[in-house]
Amino acid sequence: MQNVIVNLDKATIVNEKNVIFSDINFNVDAGEFIFLIGKTGSGKSSLLKVLYGDLNLSSGQGSIVGYNLTQLKDKQIPLLRRKLGVVFQDFKLLPDRTVFDNLTFVLKATGWTEKNKIKVRVEEVLQLVNIPSNTKKFPFELSGGEQQRVAIARALLNYPKLIIADEPTGNLDPETSQEIMQLFRKLHGEGMSVIMATHDYNMILKFPGKIFQCDNGKLNEVIAKK
Repeated sequence: MQNVIVNLDKATIVNEKNVIFSDINFNVDAGEFIFLIGKTGSGKSSLLKVLYGDLNLSSGQGSIVGYNLTQLKDKQIPLLRRKLGVVFQDFKLLPDRTVFDNLTFVLKATGWTEKNKIKVRVEEVLQLVNIPSNTKKFPFELSGGEQQRVAIARALLNYPKLIIADEPTGNLDPETSQEIMQLFRKLHGEGMSVIMATHDYNMILKFPGKIFQCDNGKLNEVIAKK
């Protein structure tokens, strides 16, 4: 089990009294790239919320990066999220702070105290996502693609073992989506595990990974057609 980074065993997920999934199994090994596909409302986001501690498992067993999801305490959630990088469709950047301040805010909130180390880490992650020169700009001064790159940089700050991305290209045009996907593939190539929810089937064909379909309360692995 040492290589397993996510494990759900006979898990049931309920969101606002609606049963989203019942009795599902889901394993992710370290270093895998996983796509979650399915129609809007099929449960992709609910599944991801369970993984980053925003929604409780209703029954069954679950673990992620060494944390037991069935016994997760509120005070453990910030610690869990330090081991994860979470990327959303709508970026969720703080509009009244510069790019630099958006990132330093996260580091300070997760226990970083030394100004010099904070500055170096911010510069490192921005270099990784190819936005090294826009640190003084505010989010509204950036394109959608640049904002998503900053959001990915934010997700990388604490050296996560796993990136969870919920429709990360959903608000982007096709060309920018392609660039963002290339960035995820690059991070994956450097050894990071990725779980990505998407409804963009073209993207899946261009960037192959393991595919799981959410449908009618079930989660099934599917083989992509070439």
